[in-house]
Amino acid sequence: MSDAAARRRASSPISIAVMAGAYLRLTKPRIIELLLITTVPAMVLADRGLPRPWLVAATLLGGTLSAGGANAINQFLDRDIDEVMRRTRRRPLPTHLIEPSSALAFGILLGVAGFVFLAVTVNLLSAALATAGLLFYVFVYTMWLKRTSPQNIVIGGAAGAVPVLVGWAAVTGRVGLPALVLFGIVFLWTPPHFWALALRYRDDYASAGVPMLPVVAGKEATLRQMLGYTFALVAASLALYAVTDLGTVYLIAAVALGAGFVLQVIVLRRDGSAGAAMRLFRYSITYLTLLFAAVGVDTVARFGI
Repeated sequence: MSDAAARRRASSPISIAVMAGAYLRLTKPRIIELLLITTVPAMVLADRGLPRPWLVAATLLGGTLSAGGANAINQFLDRDIDEVMRRTRRRPLPTHLIEPSSALAFGILLGVAGFVFLAVTVNLLSAALATAGLLFYVFVYTMWLKRTSPQNIVIGGAAGAVPVLVGWAAVTGRVGLPALVLFGIVFLWTPPHFWALALRYRDDYASAGVPMLPVVAGKEATLRQMLGYTFALVAASLALYAVTDLGTVYLIAAVALGAGFVLQVIVLRRDGSAGAAMRLFRYSITYLTLLFAAVGVDTVARFGI
């Protein structure tokens, strides 16, 4: 946006609804939805049934506050990149709907509120884990790895896997082996999921100077790593069956969904088009949603409500 356009935007009255929507977009609600999808089944598995509704609600609200805070601070720090990339240039900061200082204050406020809320209503461990995820996402991924390493999304993906630990800790007050396997599933899922998007928007990342793997290593090297991570992901999903009491429903889902994921990556290697990359990206979301749904359904079916 030009300086003149920015001045016109600043001088134009902005409705409360538009401003509220802009602050909501700062939290990246679609990403939060995905994080919450993994939290509830982790709680169900930890509880061997349906946890108390108020505990689920409190954990989800606290996790939403923490994740929203992390995403708002991320947009504050990445506002220069977001202005360059076509995919992100309509976000609230590049369009000057929200001042950078306001976005930063909003993110910090959400992060603090998330910690306090979880500590008071759930337990201190879940609060500490949620805040650790926020700090890792901001300082390790956004401020350090994203602009310096093609492995940024691999290591940084640990932040997105933290909600399963928060959910498990909310129920049990500790972090057990199944929780660590769930963490590993989300961690291994992140690279093929995000690199599919990065392949589609490779030119965007290149113009912004972000060293995503497709930019640095090229398409073929990226696809080889995606296939390797997908096989590791399938192995981790089967490991969850081995270390828990999950039954046939989960096992069938893990095998079928994993086979579909591998097939999608193979199709992308043969096709190589932007459309195939986006189909894989969308399938990866479906995969994670259904796999964790299978965790919850299988647990309730076996142990009851």
